[in-house]
Amino acid sequence: MSRRIEGDRLIVATHNAGKLAEIRDLLSPYGLEITSNADHGLPEPIEDGDTFVENARIKAHAAAKATGMPALADDSGIEIDALNGAPGVHTADWAETPRGRDFVMAMKRVHNALVETGAEEPWRARFCCTLVLAWPDGEDMVFPGKMEGRIVWPMRGEQGHGYDPIFLPEGYEQTFGEMDRWEKNRISHRADAFAKLIAGAFE
Repeated sequence: MSRRIEGDRLIVATHNAGKLAEIRDLLSPYGLEITSNADHGLPEPIEDGDTFVENARIKAHAAAKATGMPALADDSGIEIDALNGAPGVHTADWAETPRGRDFVMAMKRVHNALVETGAEEPWRARFCCTLVLAWPDGEDMVFPGKMEGRIVWPMRGEQGHGYDPIFLPEGYEQTFGEMDRWEKNRISHRADAFAKLIAGAFE
């Protein structure tokens, strides 16, 4: 299925101000008025899917139905081969604590789990991002993106966020945590997905 966005309004199904700003920047050439769940007072839907695409669909369709506008959602995370694809859709859950998310703890948890498996390096992994663009009539389009690489230890760099300091993208000598954010954003899993979104729904 291929479908262009009609009109000049799009809702991004997130309460994350940083993600909203990044998406606004990426889509700035297309003259859209871009708002978020927070702007419309929408609650966060329960993400109980087993895959990135299922969770992105839950968020996108909930926002499109509630507002009557096309809605864009993403779900992303890191998959590690030696951990049978974990943490995967539970990437953020691995960082949850009673005081909020602690990604240093999550990265230590990943390393400890890898050591416990006895798996030898390189620890192959990939960052995944799935974008879903949904319409109020129930149709949607799916745009998956990936960045292959491996897990390294100890943590390297203080840039980026999440698991970036332990992810070394394939073909590069810096982790996402050491990389300039503009360089990371140019090659990342999200950049891959957005290139497909722009080709499929804007150009």
